[in-house]
Amino acid sequence: MTTVDELLEAARTRLDRVDAVRAASLVAEGARLVDTRPQWQRADEGALPGALVVERNHLEWRLDPTSDARIPEATDHDVRWIVFCSEGYSSSLAAASLQDLGLRNATDLAGGVRAWKAAGLPVE
Repeated sequence: MTTVDELLEAARTRLDRVDAVRAASLVAEGARLVDTRPQWQRADEGALPGALVVERNHLEWRLDPTSDARIPEATDHDVRWIVFCSEGYSSSLAAASLQDLGLRNATDLAGGVRAWKAAGLPVE
């Protein structure tokens, strides 16, 4: 049996996690931010400018370029996805799941929205 902490650790060993400043830089270069938080958290914490909203329970279907339910931005397996949540825990598991689908450039925002805000980056 595996604990959730072990699952999280295994996921993070596969990811090139980015801090908020690096994430903003990657977005300027074409990476896509993906907000997986539920609506109530987005309302409470605010939104990151330009982030796509794909709640966690739809994520794989929306970002897999072979899925009939994909979003227009899911053009191929080389898109640089930066998934984020509130604190950077569930986003690590989500990004690892995307890598399992062959989205090799998927990663997450270390520290989530809270780290973004702490870095002084804009929130809507």
